[in-house]
Amino acid sequence: MTAIDPQAELARLRASIDNIDAALIFMLAERFRCTQQVGVLKAEHAMPPSDPNREEQQTARLRALAEEAHLDPEFAEKWFNFVVAEVIRHHTEAAESR
Repeated sequence: MTAIDPQAELARLRASIDNIDAALIFMLAERFRCTQQVGVLKAEHAMPPSDPNREEQQTARLRALAEEAHLDPEFAEKWFNFVVAEVIRHHTEAAESR
């Protein structure tokens, strides 16, 4: 059996993590570009910044996806709630600037 160089393996794994982190940042930026457009649309039509029914549906959907992906659904829900809070803040700002 060949011995694995732990430092080389650590560097390989960290490089993969760095790539994944970069992809997540770009995906999150794209998500916020879309939600900012939603915020402008809501502001133009006097719609509320928050949509509790949509948020509830998305929470359930993301929890199910997390289970399927073997990711802690509680973590997925916490992440989603964090993102939604920021989105609502943006939507509120868009509405107030109208």
